[in-house]
Amino acid sequence: MRFAMSAQAREQFLAGLHVGVLSVAVNGDGEAGGGRAPLAVPVWYDYEPGGRVNVITGRSSRKGRAIIAAGRMSLCAQDEKPPYKYVSVEGPVEMGELDPAERLAMARRYLGPAGGDRYVAGNPDTDGEQVMFRMTPEHWLSVDYSL
Repeated sequence: MRFAMSAQAREQFLAGLHVGVLSVAVNGDGEAGGGRAPLAVPVWYDYEPGGRVNVITGRSSRKGRAIIAAGRMSLCAQDEKPPYKYVSVEGPVEMGELDPAERLAMARRYLGPAGGDRYVAGNPDTDGEQVMFRMTPEHWLSVDYSL
């Protein structure tokens, strides 16, 4: 595809600030696993070039249960302003405990320092429900219509 980004460009784009759309396979009855229909939801994420895609969610949420069951997920980030661009990445996922500093950093990434601090203070994770899913990118798709 002549509009595909270089490896460096797609990693830089993915590292930028975008709301991602996470997709994961679920059964037709809506429960985790299988693969009849995907669950696709907007998420905050972070990524450093050459690293893993990190997403925070509740371990017992529908999204969390589906990721655990499938062991894989995909994430698509886009720029909806012309000239359109997107990066989609898919790969295996590991679930890990969430460091409160990582949660605060993610909130600040999307809401700024003051907004991130208010978000975390107003939404405490006292029961440890929030976990970090770390996806190792295996498959990439990208488009940059400005090329």
